[in-house]
Amino acid sequence: MRRILLLTGAIVLVDTLFFAALTPLLPNYADRFSLGKGGAGLLAAAYPLGALVGSIPSGIVAARMGVKRTVLVGLTTVALTTALFGIADAPWQLDLARFCQGLASAFSWTGALAWLVAVAPAARRGTLIGQAFAAAVAGALLGPVLGGVASLAGTGWTFAAVAAGSLVLAAWAAVTPAARPNEPQPLGALVDAVRDRRLLLSIWFVVLPALLFGTLAVLAPLRLSTLGFGAVGIGAVWLLAGVLETVNNIGVGRAADRFGPFVPITAGLVASVVVTLLLPWPDNRFVLGALIAVAGVAFGTFYTPGMTLLTHAAEARGLDYGYAFALVNLAWAPGQSGGSAIGGAVAQATSDAVPYLALTAIAGLTLAGLWRSRRSW
Repeated sequence: MRRILLLTGAIVLVDTLFFAALTPLLPNYADRFSLGKGGAGLLAAAYPLGALVGSIPSGIVAARMGVKRTVLVGLTTVALTTALFGIADAPWQLDLARFCQGLASAFSWTGALAWLVAVAPAARRGTLIGQAFAAAVAGALLGPVLGGVASLAGTGWTFAAVAAGSLVLAAWAAVTPAARPNEPQPLGALVDAVRDRRLLLSIWFVVLPALLFGTLAVLAPLRLSTLGFGAVGIGAVWLLAGVLETVNNIGVGRAADRFGPFVPITAGLVASVVVTLLLPWPDNRFVLGALIAVAGVAFGTFYTPGMTLLTHAAEARGLDYGYAFALVNLAWAPGQSGGSAIGGAVAQATSDAVPYLALTAIAGLTLAGLWRSRRSW
């Protein structure tokens, strides 16, 4: 089990490394290609849109061909598209490379997390998922640093190094034993599962943080750039946020196992309401940077308990874990892409306060409705 945990952690770390590397580079691409907030939001949304397209196919491959083949498809394609993004020199090339990388990442995440949960004891799922997500956050932590390095050393060489790392992981996965499905589940099992209220509740706690992070990933770096931070400074803000979120995910996983998933979810909702209410107003770059770090911790609190709920609900239905984590990608992608694209477009048409305050209302309504859902659970 430890070997699978290390492999899973390494896979999601490398994947989020590239995903988060765009954050400090986004203002530069926006200026270089005159993208504006709407165009920058589209570039940020391309990755999760690709993950949305790849979500169901990744579940089918995992349920029918096994988690190892799913991971190998994802890692090799991630390597190719990461290298292509590094040498892209037009907006459409950047968008296409990010889209294809997101599609490939759906296979990596579905295969890796299904692989981990299949060997995990039920009583330790929250802890193990939390540790895997701590690795993912470490990748998100190092991603902006990688973006800062790319802004100085060049994107071609920098992202080629990340692509090589993905191929090394593919080789590691290829020599790691994995069970194949004895009786592959039909796609109809997934269709039936989405009618389950418990699954839908779990999925919402993947959609919500994706929506929050998607908006933050576009508006926050552009605002920091306006207030005087360059790519390195923006990367430092996300580094701080990532350190805090990594530690938080480990604690959240243990809390979900000990007290139940709803305790950390409730804490995350309260914190998210407060922080989204405050994000539009700071005019000092250091104050805003500190608030962004707090937002990262608050928004990241949902993933581990939400996925713990999802795995228990999937197990109760007898749903293959490959399909369960395909639902995670299916839920995450619209939230992340919607937060990036819609948040950026609305902010450009009005102000940053409008999308942030809308998120405050969504988090508040979720908190109010959680109590009723807890009873039905």
